Amino acid sequence: MSEHTDAHPDLSRELTFRAVTNEQPRKLTRRQIDQYNAKGYIFPLRLFNDDEARRHREYFDQLMNKAAAAGYNSYSINGWQLHCEALYDLCIEPRILDYVQDLLGENLVCWGTHFFCKEPGDTKRVSWHQDASYWPLTPSRTVTVWLAIDDVDEENGAMKLVPRSHLHGQIAFADSDASEQNVLFQSVHNPLQYGDEPVSVNLKAGEISLHSDLLLHGSEPNPSTRRRCGLTMRFVPPEVQPLKGWGRNAILARGMDPYGHWTANPRPVGERIPLPKQNN
Repeated sequence: MSEHTDAHPDLSRELTFRAVTNEQPRKLTRRQIDQYNAKGYIFPLRLFNDDEARRHREYFDQLMNKAAAAGYNSYSINGWQLHCEALYDLCIEPRILDYVQDLLGENLVCWGTHFFCKEPGDTKRVSWHQDASYWPLTPSRTVTVWLAIDDVDEENGAMKLVPRSHLHGQIAFADSDASEQNVLFQSVHNPLQYGDEPVSVNLKAGEISLHSDLLLHGSEPNPSTRRRCGLTMRFVPPEVQPLKGWGRNAILARGMDPYGHWTANPRPVGERIPLPKQNN
């Protein structure tokens, strides 16, 4: 199977990890920042209490019911932060931004969101991949916040990370074979050659993890009787440049954008389900 070294050969992108230098973090500890630099991730971080987590789960249930009625599947709520006010509000939640600011600085853009929902018995997986490989952004500075909507563990298909793999820059990948049942379409084979033993991101509902866009990660199918849902929110400092129109669905989550690369969209009103042809 042939491998690729660039998902966007027509673009000039810088895909290298830049270590965080922050002598006075506000929320994270110095040890947590050192771990992010060395291993590429931080978890678990308790964000919401049980009542708040329950409300977020109820919100997702309602949104998923509307989405299913419109013909979407459980992975299709992707990039809806400009359609749904409650989702927009999560992207500007101060408790989330306080953590991300310690890694990226005081100016923050949220350019994307995606609910990854594995229903009980779901046979799909997310093959090993690097997020930055997919995205037409430069340089690679995105921090992903993964918010657990449900309790997640190895039994119901928790995300797994390969520590230290973010230090290799772009890693060669192959097009996914149909037999993988990959939710996405890139597959990095033999991931252990790029880092340590995989770590399972076991989280309670209301907890978050943070990971670098260059960190190898993936998840297995969900053979259990419990759903596994998480919301990803993608943050960058505004100096990151979006290519191919990728800046048009952004939210200026905190601070300012002196570069003008990103569209600072207003908060939506209500919960509007986009037409299926508009879904990314």
